[in-house]
Amino acid sequence: MSNKLKLVQERIKNTINETNNKIEILGEHTKKIYNSLNEIQLKFDAIRHMPSENKLQYERLKQIRLQWIDQAQKIEKDYQKATIKGIGIGTAGATAGVAVVALGPTAAMGIATTFGVASTGTAISSLSGAAATNAALAWLGGGTIAAGGGGMAAGNAIIALAGPIGWSIAGIALLGSGLLFWKAKSEQDRLEEIFTLISERDIKSYELAIVEINERISRITNETKMLDTAIENIKDFGVDYEKMTEKQQYELGTYLNLMNSSTQLLINPILGLQPKYSESDIEIFSQDKLIIKMYDLKEWQKNLLVILANLLYKIELNDMDKKLLLKVFKKNKEFLSSINIEKNKLNTEIFDIVQLAINYKANNLEQDKI
Repeated sequence: MSNKLKLVQERIKNTINETNNKIEILGEHTKKIYNSLNEIQLKFDAIRHMPSENKLQYERLKQIRLQWIDQAQKIEKDYQKATIKGIGIGTAGATAGVAVVALGPTAAMGIATTFGVASTGTAISSLSGAAATNAALAWLGGGTIAAGGGGMAAGNAIIALAGPIGWSIAGIALLGSGLLFWKAKSEQDRLEEIFTLISERDIKSYELAIVEINERISRITNETKMLDTAIENIKDFGVDYEKMTEKQQYELGTYLNLMNSSTQLLINPILGLQPKYSESDIEIFSQDKLIIKMYDLKEWQKNLLVILANLLYKIELNDMDKKLLLKVFKKNKEFLSSINIEKNKLNTEIFDIVQLAINYKANNLEQDKI
């Protein structure tokens, strides 16, 4: 491995370490705002004769928070199981700054907030339910495939390689492990250059994510203080809405708006740590009439497209690069096993389809902006 690639790998490990630490801090603040939201909810529950539209709104917010805390607890529970079994949690996880110990509830809350666990009118996360849990486990394990040749994600490499740890660590550990065995130095140099470009791209993503997490922490801190002030104020309102003054009723409405915005801070995903390409993106792409006419995409191809689209977005490849990467895939038995693909099924056409898929999403995003 060249010094340049080693240096960029060290940089990205440090950036991931910082990202992980920020996520744990996010979890600490998230726990506080969650507790404040629960407390103000109790105050609202105690008020009689509340207008039905207000009651429906805060009951809906209550359900969203319940879904969120259930997801956080599931992440914690699943991680503890994975740790006990020794599945998918390896040296990559330790390198990424997460010790191989039972995950605490505060950290789980940070991860749940990072990935987003609920769909609302204002935020729809591409990861929810089991997908969010699997991605969190991949994040904690430094990429489950890299850690154990399959691990928790055996047969479903998509989540592990699309998660925040991304290709920068997991992909290079997996696919770049044979770099030193290439006979032609020009080929080895080019492969290292490709992986360096991938790492540099991902460093920028993590750095932006850190800024985003810091902004989220700041907003959560401010809104927690506002919620705590509201809780104190409501104590003087009494428990009958109809006997409250008009000013107090108006204040309750503003507190309900505050509960809504604070709940969004729990469930809105950190966009910088979301996969750049998801399964739903591939489904939209594969259902396009022109694509159907050009290619008869099988399920295994769709799975591989998600992985490769996350690997190669913003990375320009020529025909020689595609052949080199194809050789890397075919030589790596662990990778082929993890995604249940036989090497004779792979050819350079898959890279052409990947480029089409990446461009297709980019074009759709541009259209949406118009």
